[in-house]
Amino acid sequence: MSITWEQAFSQVKDMIWQDPWALKEMPELSSLPELRRFLDMVHIKYCLIKPYFETANYPLVEARELLPSFDLDIFEYRHLPGFSLVALARPLSYFQEIFQFDILHSPFEYLDQEDSSICPLETHILHQNQLAFQNRLPRQMHDEFQYYFSERDLTALEHYPRVLSFLLHMERGHVFSTIPSGPFVFSGVNASFPSDLDTELKRFGLRIGMFKVGSNRCYELNRNFVYQFLMELYGFSIVSERRTSSALFARRLYKLSEEFLVRVLGQSDRTITTLYKNSHANPYPQVEKIALVRIDSDQLDLIDHLSRLGAFVDSQNNVVVLRVTYRQHRYDKNNVRQDRALSVLRQEIIHPLTGEVCCEANVIKDISNMLLKLNDIVKGEYIGSIRFKKSEVVSNTDTHEKRLKFLYAWLSKHQRRIIGYGDEFYSGVVKVLDGYIFQPEHLDTFKSHPRLYNDVWSKYSYIRQARKVRILEDLTRRSRKGTPLSWLDMLQQMNELLNDFKFEIHPYFDGLMERVIDQCEKVLRNSYLNKRYVQLDDDRPGRYGLKVKTQYRRLVGLVDELKDIRKQRPEFRQANSVQSEKDK
Repeated sequence: MSITWEQAFSQVKDMIWQDPWALKEMPELSSLPELRRFLDMVHIKYCLIKPYFETANYPLVEARELLPSFDLDIFEYRHLPGFSLVALARPLSYFQEIFQFDILHSPFEYLDQEDSSICPLETHILHQNQLAFQNRLPRQMHDEFQYYFSERDLTALEHYPRVLSFLLHMERGHVFSTIPSGPFVFSGVNASFPSDLDTELKRFGLRIGMFKVGSNRCYELNRNFVYQFLMELYGFSIVSERRTSSALFARRLYKLSEEFLVRVLGQSDRTITTLYKNSHANPYPQVEKIALVRIDSDQLDLIDHLSRLGAFVDSQNNVVVLRVTYRQHRYDKNNVRQDRALSVLRQEIIHPLTGEVCCEANVIKDISNMLLKLNDIVKGEYIGSIRFKKSEVVSNTDTHEKRLKFLYAWLSKHQRRIIGYGDEFYSGVVKVLDGYIFQPEHLDTFKSHPRLYNDVWSKYSYIRQARKVRILEDLTRRSRKGTPLSWLDMLQQMNELLNDFKFEIHPYFDGLMERVIDQCEKVLRNSYLNKRYVQLDDDRPGRYGLKVKTQYRRLVGLVDELKDIRKQRPEFRQANSVQSEKDK
């Protein structure tokens, strides 16, 4: 049975809603995890569940939108809520802060030390807070605001749900902080988060080796990749100013070792994104996203389990509150999945009444669902919208032209997963794609869209070859499918792969060849391998050692051949670099 938003969150654990907007028996929140849990409940109720039931055809977030790398926003839903905020686990020092905002003061800051029930400035403080807040509101909302807050303390968290209804009409962010030796309070509005994008982008690009000082050409070719990678580390694609500034502000606070929380809800992505300093020694803030998502109808076991728990926001449409936590990855130029800045760490379904985590479930990256959607695309049965090459919105798959565009977008979206997932999933993808791309009855249709067909084929070819490079990466670590390898087995299997590369890799993707050569040279320079086998005379290492030396020499020859091919065909290198940048 579905619920209305008035019912949702009506029975929150340890809290009782006094009226549709205020709380009573509100506990003091003195730590960031406690504040984050409180904000989760308030924002889910009023910024996700409430709009869902009040908006006709609410645009639910598709599961693929929560999978990195994140899609660009297709539509802007200006009637839906949007906000940004920062919380600092310390009292504010107004002049010393690194961002601009209008400060609000809690009466508890000025309590008499001998009699904590007396605050002679309380009436004056409340009035000044109301003026500061009201001055940032649209004029037509002034009367309503005065009606609710003429005698109430704006900064008290029990009033935050009602304050939020006004904050959603403000463009800029709001602020939470603690009072001296006390809990969190609502302490600022009209916050502008600094975003020194140019400096951060160039510094990051230089650090990962994608930019060179003074090289305009290098900057032009790699700027979009660096920009996209940097933003994805903080949970976004290259999007609106509100989300960009929030991400870079979180980056700055993290570098300053602040205990902080930054949160933003975009009107286009309909997703609450939170960045905060975690307790682990990670080089980046923790990233979480919360959204309303529909569970696929074929996940029957999960649907039954959630039904028994009463965890659906709307059981008729299988809508749940999903929280996804991500893991960040450092850039590695030698990893064939070098564009992977984020991966999914954990998925949690939140109960809409209690706010508790019901269960962890694989909602957004279920392999069977990915293959089913791929099948639907090639059969022309997929219903939805994608953005093709960041410029064209394509809806449905009722023509082969649209199917090819969907395939290109699907392959681009899931490229790193196809390269990295297991053999069973990969063979399923190959079976579906080969059955469509090489279908004789489709060839005449594909000839009428040669450029589009070539785009799909090139993307597919890159994935096939990159998967072999990933296998080579595993071999260089003397491992294959989790099984340790001897030096001889490693060298033999590497030589078999390189023999294939010699004939197929270079004419298409020079970047992959660079990684192959670099990985192989690391093996050739291995100090133990050289001292134990290669540098010994042929009569000393024994029968096994001679086999290792033979395979080593063969590897040297194959690497030299690849280097010669690369030197002889420089025009491919330049063309493929430009084409790769265009695809990104």
